[in-house]
This record gives sequence, C-alpha cells and structure tokens, in this order.
Amino acid sequence: MPPWDLSPEITTIIMCGGVLCTILIGMPIAFALAALSTVVGLLLVGPGVLEVFRIGIFSLCTSSGFLAIPLFIFMGNMVEKTGIAKRMFDTLYILMGNIPGGLTIAVIIIGTILAACVGVIAASIIMLGLIGIPIMLEKRYDKRIISGAICASGSLGILIPPSIMIVIWGPTASISVGKLFMGAFLPGLLLSGLYIGYNFIRCLAQPYLGPPANTAEAKISLKQKLIMLVVSLIPPLLLIFSVLGSILFGVASPTEAAAVGALAALLLAAGYRVLALKALKEVLLATLRTMGMVMGIAFGAKMFTSLFLQLQCGDVISDLFLAIPGGKWVIFLVIMVVFFILGMFIDWMGIIFIMVPIITPLGASLGFDPVWFAIMMMVNLQFSFITPPIAYAIFFLKGILKPEWGITTNDIVMGILPYIGLIMIALILCTLFPGIVLWLPRHMF
Repeated sequence: MPPWDLSPEITTIIMCGGVLCTILIGMPIAFALAALSTVVGLLLVGPGVLEVFRIGIFSLCTSSGFLAIPLFIFMGNMVEKTGIAKRMFDTLYILMGNIPGGLTIAVIIIGTILAACVGVIAASIIMLGLIGIPIMLEKRYDKRIISGAICASGSLGILIPPSIMIVIWGPTASISVGKLFMGAFLPGLLLSGLYIGYNFIRCLAQPYLGPPANTAEAKISLKQKLIMLVVSLIPPLLLIFSVLGSILFGVASPTEAAAVGALAALLLAAGYRVLALKALKEVLLATLRTMGMVMGIAFGAKMFTSLFLQLQCGDVISDLFLAIPGGKWVIFLVIMVVFFILGMFIDWMGIIFIMVPIITPLGASLGFDPVWFAIMMMVNLQFSFITPPIAYAIFFLKGILKPEWGITTNDIVMGILPYIGLIMIALILCTLFPGIVLWLPRHMF
C-alpha cells in the first residue's frame, strides 16, 4: 500500500503546481519533471511506479518517429556551415534594395527558406542577425523594424516543415508526422506573407523606417539578377525537395526523409568545400548537445505524463475543460489561452511533452480534426518565442548584438509587438478557414 491516498483532484493540483513552482524558481525543466514525478510516484503509487517510468521511457526510446530528431538537427547544423544564408541575402539585397522595407522583406524571405532547411530557430536568428543587421543599419533602417523582422522570421523554423516541433509532436500525439508536415506548410507561408505585407505597407507609409537603398548594384541587368537568384536558390530548394518531396510523393517516411536530408546537407557542404573534419566534428558535437537536451526533457516529461495519466489527473483536466459553458469553441479558446500563458514561462518542448498527451484526446472528444487541432496549437506556440519573459528569439538576438550597433533590449521588444498581432490574425484565419491547414493533408494522403 502506498503511504498516501489522495483524490485525483488534489493530486492534479499538487503535480501541476509543483511543476510550475520548480520551473519558476529556475530549476531545469527536465530535472523538475523527473524529480517531482519520482517523489509523487513513490508517495502515491509506491516502488511499482519505477516500472511505469521504465515502460514509458522505453516506448519513447524505441519510437521510430524520434529517430528523425537527431537527423533533422544534424541537417540544420550542417546547413549553417554552408553559407547558404549569406549567398541568398547578397542576391536579395540587389533584387529588393530599392523597395520600401526591401531589406527586411529579404530577411523574412531568407528566414522562411532557412526554416525549411534548418528548423532550429537559434541558428536562423543568429545567421539572419549577423548577416542582415550591419547592412540594414548602414542603410539607416529603424532598429525596431530590423529586430522585429529577424526575431519573427527566425522563429518560423519551428513551424515550417521539416520542423523539430512537428517531429516531436507527431509521435507524442500519435498523429502522422507526414500529415502534420503538410498541415503546417500553408500556415507557415501565411505567417511569412503577413510579415512581408506588414513590413512593405509600414515602410511605404513611413519611408524613414526602411528607406529604399539607391545602390550601384541596382544597375545590374535583369538577366544577371535572374541568374544570381536561380544560383542562390537552387541549393536550398534541392535540400527542401529532398526532404519534403520524398514525403510528398510517398518515396520515404518522415524518418527516412530526415536521413535523406542529412545526406543532402553533407553533399551540399562538400559542394561548397566546407566539409572539413573540424567542421564535421563541430556539427556532430552541436547535434549531440541539442539531442541530449531534447531527450532529457523527453524523459522527464514522459515520467510526468505517465504518472499523471495513471493517477487519473488527465480525466480531471478533461472534465474541467468540458465543464466550461459556451460550447466547444469557448473550450477551444480557453485551451489556446492556456497554451499562450504557458508559452510565456515554459520551454515549448516541455509544453508539448506535458500538454499534448492531455489535450489531444480532449480535442478529439470535442470533434476537432486532430491535424487541424495540433497545427493550431503549434501556430499558437509561435507566441512563445517572442513574448517575454521566456522569449528565446529575443535572447538569441540579444546574444549576438555588438555595442556599436546600438540596438537595445527595448528596441527588440518594441519591434516584435506588431508580430504578436499578426500571429493572432493567422490564428483567426486558420479558424475561419480550416482548409488553410487541411487542404494539403487531404489531397496528399
């Protein structure tokens, strides 16, 4: 007999409150989840809870979907070494320099392409910042406009496939990763289009924010510009097609496509003559470090959710949501608000591993399409990268700023505020027109 016998309601409060408190005091989320689960499990279940943890972690380790994670991380790290972003920016700088806000639009376009090549926001934001900031400051672009465009477009890497978030979400929710890839594609492009439209309209109305650059390079002939565009875009497009195309045409599963993408990134690095032993070692070490963090959180979260569901706490949460008056759309709105608030304080991986096993059955019981429901939550998590206090995009950009640039944290925060509204617009559009999410999955699968 376990020493304590508590009701599921009290257990739910203890576990949810315990996780929130330990994370807010600065304890790493992986250790917070594992420690809390162990203590509560031994008190309420007894030594037998260790077998529950073993089964949960074993099922996680043997899931074929999770094999894709290190491969996609490797692909992104390898792309970072090829100089793809620099080549694209040089080309788009010439093509779009004379358009109001043209350089921020170029940054967003490159961020969108990198999202489909890299899928890691840290790498995207760092590359975009180091390449774009000096040139945009030289052309007298507003510091807030610069900061907002880099943070928002760099964060698209977690949504536009192939995305690590989707690769983790699929097995956790028992949803096809391929369907999620297709479902996230158009919402990701929608966000990118909204970002581009905002920058163009605002800089057109207020030219001093992003003045056209009257550069000598603009005199290059149209033929030369087209050649430069094709040459700079072919490598990333080949990489994207090697991954998404193999899934789209049924040639490979997402895990196999990840291996194809990793191989394509290696060949790309070799083609650019940057595949040195030292670079390969750095990429492998970076992949190992990132994968260690992912699996640490995954193990802790698996322990937490296994115990949480066994103690019937999941039923308590479901009953609590279902008891909300107003119908399924009010419940959906409450879930979205909960995700938004969690995103302000908790790492997105922690949110996925903790919340997805709980809310996925709830979404099904409300009658929502599982792919649409999952993608809506993922678009919602775009907020988490740009909303303080836990806003990784801000931290990544702040970490590369040079004193001579004169960009402050206030510039970054004020620059990203309009993008919060743009993400809300995207969520509303995807709610009113679910075909934005479901059209590709329904036609491709």
